[in-house]
Amino acid sequence: MVAHGGIAGLFSYALVALLVIIDPAGTAVLFLGMTPHDTAAERASQATRACVIAFVVLAAFGLGGEALLRQLGISLPAMKVAGGILLFITAADMVTAHGALRATTSEREAATRTEEDISVFPLAIPFIAGPGAMTTMVLLHSMAGGSAAGIAAIQAALVVALGLTLVARRLSFRRTSSAPTARASAVRSGGSAKSRRTSASPAMACAALKPES
Repeated sequence: MVAHGGIAGLFSYALVALLVIIDPAGTAVLFLGMTPHDTAAERASQATRACVIAFVVLAAFGLGGEALLRQLGISLPAMKVAGGILLFITAADMVTAHGALRATTSEREAATRTEEDISVFPLAIPFIAGPGAMTTMVLLHSMAGGSAAGIAAIQAALVVALGLTLVARRLSFRRTSSAPTARASAVRSGGSAKSRRTSASPAMACAALKPES
């Protein structure tokens, strides 16, 4: 049974929930801070790979997560209560800018120092496909009630959320790559103006010292 509002309402609800949990802008900032030595092409490749991996993980967990929890003896009402608590902790974690639920400070520092590919860990898991996102996918699929149209709407919302995450990262790449160019232009402009002032100073001094006829 699809939630109130039909397929469109379920899609909108799922999209808002996933955007809040995934936080495209915040994830893009964290990713930039963890890849200071990578080129723009390497960053784009890792970001794309991370979004694809996160989609596979979240889609699979959404489809099979409820059955897995049932095998572990965890009921859906208990999952909803735990999910609500987890979402509250995630929101508080985002407000305080700690990010401990996604990755610890030591993990982020280790990722910054390494030159290896971080698209799988910690970028895809747990930055994007973290515990909050996994819990959200299970709860959203329970709202769909086994409806094929509802599940398709949730998967479409996931694609849109991950697409916006990728767009946010690419925009941040362009800003960081254009910043050195702007600074270099400013330095060149300042140097040119300084050289003009330096070359004009002797001429002005000579004109000042020249006796009037």
